[in-house]
Order: sequence, then structure tokens, then C-alpha cells
Amino acid sequence: MKRFLSASTAFVLLASVLAACGGGNSGSSGSAGASSSPGSSSPSSSSEAPAGNNSKEKVTINLWSFTDEIPNMTTKYLATHPDANVEFKTTIIATTDGAYQPALDQALAAGGKDAPDIYAAEAAFILKYAQGDASDYAANYADLGLTDDMVKNAGIAQYSVDIGSKDGQLKALGYQATGGAFIYRRSLAKDTFGTDDPTSIKNEIGPGWDKFFEAAAKLKAKGYGIVSGDGDIWHPIENSSDKGWIVDGKLHIDPKREQFLDLSKKLKDNGYHNDTQDWTEAWYADMSGSGKQPIFGFFGPAWLINYVMNGQVKDTIGDWAVTEPPTGFFWGGTWLLTHKDVAKDEAKKAAVADFVHWVTLDSSDTGLQTYWANGTMKEGEQGTKDSVASSVVMSNANGQIDLLGGQNMFDVFVPANANASGKNLTQFDESINSLWRDQVREYTAGNKSRDKAIADFKQQVKDTLDIASE
Repeated sequence: MKRFLSASTAFVLLASVLAACGGGNSGSSGSAGASSSPGSSSPSSSSEAPAGNNSKEKVTINLWSFTDEIPNMTTKYLATHPDANVEFKTTIIATTDGAYQPALDQALAAGGKDAPDIYAAEAAFILKYAQGDASDYAANYADLGLTDDMVKNAGIAQYSVDIGSKDGQLKALGYQATGGAFIYRRSLAKDTFGTDDPTSIKNEIGPGWDKFFEAAAKLKAKGYGIVSGDGDIWHPIENSSDKGWIVDGKLHIDPKREQFLDLSKKLKDNGYHNDTQDWTEAWYADMSGSGKQPIFGFFGPAWLINYVMNGQVKDTIGDWAVTEPPTGFFWGGTWLLTHKDVAKDEAKKAAVADFVHWVTLDSSDTGLQTYWANGTMKEGEQGTKDSVASSVVMSNANGQIDLLGGQNMFDVFVPANANASGKNLTQFDESINSLWRDQVREYTAGNKSRDKAIADFKQQVKDTLDIASE
């Protein structure tokens, strides 16, 4: 997902982390353009894995991504599959300036031996490739021998399956899970509520936004803001709505999303936040406690903790904890798709299926999921622990991290992933969300009436995307 940052350091952070909303475990850096990683592969250690490539001729897998994260996984795959007969030809094109999608679209349409065999899509545009305009290029996982039973046995969160499915056929899965939690300051919790216990704080801030704003009033009485800016509550609101932006081909404003206008104004009018915008220096300052008033918490998945807050909290490291949010939501993620022509070549089909299974569905001790969750991608090094697609893996992993004072974050993120919904997205969300949030800020700043902000939003969607309102 793209964000606008106010400083070059923030841009570097975002480019390396948020494009995939994961990162950190893979060690080597990549570069834009094409590169090759020769090697070989054998069937995954999971008993359910598809048969690997056993032919004598080496299979070349064309792998396309927008960061080096998935390409770097091939190194671990080849190291743990020494008998394989496959090489990866990787193409990495950053999403900067919208370069990735047009290049990918052209390559998919051209087909042939250079077409992407495996390609990545992030949350901002996954629906285009899994369900929307470009979904016909994607193979069904079932055609690769990747079954619903494998998905069930790995404990994959339903929201991820829903996003990656079209007409009941699974076309894409991720290796990470991005269900969201509420990440809060322990010291501020103790001062305001008398405890920093996650179970108690969960009941202070939710369920529901009424409870959340009751907590905001208590925090304000102590001189604290509950969140940094209105963007902090947008993702829980957006991804817990009953319907998406487009219903029967027309713009639809779900009541829960319309309520964002009122909740945002309530935050601003009562001084419950520092009125920052996400991905700005002021937002980062609130993570370290150096903003204009101390901020209680942030909404986000594990990647926000690992790859954003971890570099920003500074002296507040260890003074944080996670608990379940007022409403379930997810934020971000990267899904893997395969080209439909892969299924026409038995050797390539077997090789592609084995790698995709190892990345997304293998819950064994030697699957990517286990290495990723435990931070053991590099042997002998303790890397970043991350929330992964498989709840089975997370239930068996140790998610204790220093930033959270030793709390096992998986105790919260397993239910958070289960409580997220993937049924309210459209392929136009990235554009529409930007227009909507701009209008909400115009309203809360007093520059427009509520009705005017909504009317202008509808007109902008019509002018920009040629989508009329209901």
C-alpha cells in the first residue's frame, strides 16, 4: 500500500517495509529489474505438499514481485530443498509511481515463456488480480493440487481466503497475516485505568466505538490522547464495514464508513488526538512519546510493531502491549498468485505448486511460515518474529518481543486474524480511500459542512473513476 511521507527517512522506511507489509526476516537486499537465482528443489517436508519437480530438465520459474521479500525467500527454499531441480528468475519492480501494475499487466497479457509464473499483489490492489479485471490470468490453487483441506489444516484466516478467492475458487494466499490489534502504552494504561493487563484494557476500549470514546475521555482527563490522528481509527472502521465502496456498480457509503466523519470530528473537537496524519514525522513522534501530548495507542497488525514502531519508539521500548481492538479488522498484506498457463506444463506445475505450498500452506517445522513466525530465516540469527498466515504455526511459536515488554503477541494476533473480514474490499479502494479521507479532514477542519464533504466526495469519485453514486 502506498502512503505519503514527509521526510526522506520515512520514505526509505516505507519503501522497504510497507510495500509488502512484512519484511525484516529475509536478509539480502534486492534491486529493481530482473535477476536470477539458480538452484534446485525437492518436495516440501509437509506430508500434504504437492510432488516436486522430478524431471531431469531444470525448471525455470519466473517470479514477479514489488519488493525483494518473496525473491529472498527462494534462497531459503533452495537451501532447504537441496534435491530440487528448479531455478528462479526474479523480476522486482517497485510500486513507486505506480510502475509495478502496468508492467505486470503487460507481462501477463503477453504470455509466453517470459510470462510471470508466480506474482505478488499487495492489499491495495490484490482484488484486481484475484477477483477483478486481471483475475482471468490467475490459476485456481486447486488446479495446482493445493486443496481446501490444506488451507483448513494450516488454519489460514478466512479473511485472507476470501480476498484471494473468486466464485469460490482460491487463486491467491499470503504468507503473513495482518489482522489488527490495539497497541498501547503500559504506563499510560496504569495511570488511567489502574492496570496494563491486556484483558482488562480490551474491556476498557471496547467492544464498539462508544466504549472507545469513554476510554478517550478518561485518558484526556489525565492529559493523554487516545490516538495520534484520525487515520489511526480509519483502518478499523474501513475494514469492519458491512459493505465495500462499490455495490452493484455504484458508489456506496457504508453507514460505518460514513460514521468516520463523526468519529473523526469527535476526536478533533475534544482534543483526543494530536491531529497528526499517518506516515508523517508527527505521527512517528507520538510513538516515541515526544508529541504535544502523550498518546495512548495505535491500531495495527504485527508489521506496524515490527517494522514501523520498532524504529520509532526509542525510550518507550518495553512500555507497550497489545490487546484486541474495539472491532476486528486487517491492514495490508501480500498475496501470491500463479499464472493459469502453469497448469499446462506438468513439470512447471509441480515446481510452482511446491514453492507456493511451502510459502503459504506448509505448517511444518521446515515451512516458510515457521521460520517467519520465529524469526529464524537465517540460521544462527534471531530475526524479526512476525504474524503469519497459519494460526497453527503461530499457536506453536514464541511471539515474545522486547518492544511489548516480553508479551507473546501471537496470543492476540491469532484471534485478531480470525476476527478480520475480507468481504468489503473493491479493486478501487486505494483511490477511493484517499478521496474520502481528504474530504473527512476538510470537514473536521471546519472548511466544509458534513453534507458538502459527502457531496464533493461523490463528485470526485465520479470525475476520477466514472463511478456514479447510488
